[in-house]
Amino acid sequence: MIERAALAAARRLDPEVAHDLALRALRMGLGPRGGVLTGPRLVCRVAGLDLANPVGLAAGFDKDGTAMHGLARAGFGFLELGATTPLAQPGNPRPRLFRLHRDAAVINRFGFNNSGADAMAERLTARPRGLPVGLNLGANKDSADRIVDFAAVLRICGPHLDFATVNVSSPNTDGLRKLQGADALRTVLDGVAAARDQLPRPIPVFLKIAPDLSDADLAAIVAAADGVDAIVTTNTTTARDGLHGRHAAEGGGLSGRPLFEASTRILAKVSALRPDLPLIGVGGVGDAAQAYAKIRAGAHAVQLYTALAYRGLSLVSDIVVGLDRMLARDGFANVADAVGVDRDRWL
Repeated sequence: MIERAALAAARRLDPEVAHDLALRALRMGLGPRGGVLTGPRLVCRVAGLDLANPVGLAAGFDKDGTAMHGLARAGFGFLELGATTPLAQPGNPRPRLFRLHRDAAVINRFGFNNSGADAMAERLTARPRGLPVGLNLGANKDSADRIVDFAAVLRICGPHLDFATVNVSSPNTDGLRKLQGADALRTVLDGVAAARDQLPRPIPVFLKIAPDLSDADLAAIVAAADGVDAIVTTNTTTARDGLHGRHAAEGGGLSGRPLFEASTRILAKVSALRPDLPLIGVGGVGDAAQAYAKIRAGAHAVQLYTALAYRGLSLVSDIVVGLDRMLARDGFANVADAVGVDRDRWL
C-alpha cells in the first residue's frame, strides 16, 4: 500500500525529480527490507557469474551507484550500475525524461549524466556483498578519443566489479552507435580486453547492442564481438511506432512495453547466430511471463528498469516468484533448461 501511494504521488512530479527521490529513499533505507531471492530452479551460472536468480537490474537506474545497498535488498540476482564515463559530465539539457503512461513506456535522452569513474570507484569500495555487481562502461560526449574511454573506466573501476558492459548502443550521445561498426567495435573491445588483463582478477565483459539493427549489421556485430563473455540485448530504441500521448515524438531512446517484441526478436537472432554465448535479455520486461518469454527465446538472464517506474521494486519479487512457478509448471528443473526452447518462434 505504501509503495502504491508513493508511485501515485510520483506520477504528479517531473519524472527525473521522481526518480531522484526514489534513489534518495533507497539510500535512507526506505525501500525493500528483504534480500536475494533464490531456489533450486532459479540458481544459475551465466558468463562465469553465480546468480541466485536470473533477474537483474539494468543499467541506468542507479547511474552513480548511490543506492546499490537499497537495491541489493530488492531481490535481484545481480545489479548493473552506470553508465559511467571517465570524466564527470552533466548529460543533455532538461527535460530529458518523459513518461508515456498509456504505453507503459519511457523516453529518455539523458546523455550519460554521471559523476565520473573516480567517484564510482570510490563508492564501489563499499559495494554490497552477496550478489554480483557490474558496471556499464560509457564514453564522454566531448572525448578526444571515445574508443579509449571504455578501457579507461574499466581500469579505474574494474578492481571492484564482477562484470563490465561495453555500451556502444545508447542513442543519446551523438555518434556513439557508429562504434557498433565491425572495425570500430573490434578496436573498442581489444582495448577493453587489454584493460581487463591488467586487473587484479579477470572479470567477464559484456556487450550491449541496439534493437535497431538490420540482420546484416547484427551478424557483423556478433562476429566482431567473438571475444566477449555475453551480449546484452537490447538498449533503447529510436523507433516510435504506435505510441500515444503528447511526449510520443520526443527525441531519445524508448524503453518499456513497446520495446518487448523488437528486443526479443534481436535476442533470438543473436541466440541463433551464437547458441554457445550467454545472453542477457532486457527491453520491455514488465511481469514474470515476459521474463520467462525472454528466457525461452534465448536469454540466460533478464534485466529490468522501466517497469520499475510503473510497478515499483515489489515487481522484482513478483517476477522471481512467478518465474519459479512457471518453471515448475512446465517441468524444468532449472532455468538453464528453459533457455532457447522457443527461439525459433521469434525468428
